[in-house]
Amino acid sequence: MSIPQSGGGPIEHYSQLAEYLESGCKPRDAWKIGTEHEKFGYCKDTLKPLPFEGERSILAVLEGLRDGHGWSPVEEAGKLIGLEKDGANVSLEPGGQLELSGAPLDNIHQTCDEVNRHLADVKDISDKIGVGFIGLGAAPIWSHEQMPQMPKGRYRLMTDYMDKVGTMGKSMMYRTCTVQVNLDFASEADMVQKLRVALALQPVATALFANSPFFDGKVNGHKSWRSRIWRDLDPARTGMLPFVFDEGFGFEAWVDYALDVPMYFVYRDGEYIDALGQSFRDFLKGELPALPGETPTLSDWADHLTTAFPEARIKKYMEMRGADGGPWRRLCALPAFWVGLMYDQSSLDAAWDLVKGWDAETREMLRVSASVDGLQAQAGKVRMQELAQEVLGIAEAGLKARGRVGAGGLVPDETHFLDALKESVESGKVPADELLDHYYGDWDGDLSRIYKEYSY
Repeated sequence: MSIPQSGGGPIEHYSQLAEYLESGCKPRDAWKIGTEHEKFGYCKDTLKPLPFEGERSILAVLEGLRDGHGWSPVEEAGKLIGLEKDGANVSLEPGGQLELSGAPLDNIHQTCDEVNRHLADVKDISDKIGVGFIGLGAAPIWSHEQMPQMPKGRYRLMTDYMDKVGTMGKSMMYRTCTVQVNLDFASEADMVQKLRVALALQPVATALFANSPFFDGKVNGHKSWRSRIWRDLDPARTGMLPFVFDEGFGFEAWVDYALDVPMYFVYRDGEYIDALGQSFRDFLKGELPALPGETPTLSDWADHLTTAFPEARIKKYMEMRGADGGPWRRLCALPAFWVGLMYDQSSLDAAWDLVKGWDAETREMLRVSASVDGLQAQAGKVRMQELAQEVLGIAEAGLKARGRVGAGGLVPDETHFLDALKESVESGKVPADELLDHYYGDWDGDLSRIYKEYSY
């Protein structure tokens, strides 16, 4: 989840809210790629989640990155809760999940190098202190009571609120991990086309990256339990957003949506002020109960935008949010998937042609079915495995058209980053299927073996 945002000064006119989003528009030659991924840390001897402090802890890993790998500290209330370097951030999710928010980079070769360096650095530190990290969509065994709480004010507020608006909010916060990619748009029209494609095809990403078939120590009946959790978190801030497909959708319509998302907090002087369930519309009028008489800044608006959690969302850029955390190899596959679809106009047009005839019911059916069945999902006449094959073909064509070389010119484009996904489509098996095969096969129901065999 996001760190406090820097958006700007006082909001004096309503129009500034949409202008803030529109200010993210960039010419094609300035488009970047930002990847984010989360992973669970655990003690190798006990297989229990890492506490915040101690010899084997999240704090020890952060300190190791700070002292041994040149990262600068980010603190809250005197505690080390994150790191930054060269445009990238390392931050903590509520249950201690360690997140890399990568720098905006030019191509997938660079972003994959960044991921590889980060995981190698984390492993270097972890091996020395008896700690491991694993990429999964959901914690397979740990209960909610076993999860630590990170010392971040935002998370304390959210935890108290979650049970009031849904049944699975705390499960999302403390026991899930995701991987996502952040991409740019050139104009309002470009944003609209990309966001529609992103929402419609998010179930394909959910299916291809499904990697959470276990929860509370048992098989849960879903290929992506993480995706299932999001469906019962808070309907006011999650979902597939049918209004995005309405005629006339644009930045102003997104503003209206975001203003109707209930607030969590206001960040002031290093502290998170409780504004749970309150209205940003009231804040604009100086009538926010949490700060009576005070009106918001653009930084407050930027913070508020991070508290909407649909399957894809916009800020000054667009976030694709539908994939489970996973193995090392697939952390580079997700940006390849979406860059191939989004950063070549012919591929973006082809993707839109593929989905523009779907109605909201079809999109939602795909979302639900993807979480349950992975590549065996179906919504009406739409079969997920066939759809995924077609979408990967479009993405591959987009990456070829980009022609971004790597390895000093030895690799002609970025298409090889799709190989893991192509293998899944050919076999019909996603990571969750492989885990289940092990569980019912050579693991003989011993779920603890997942840590040794699937950790980074």
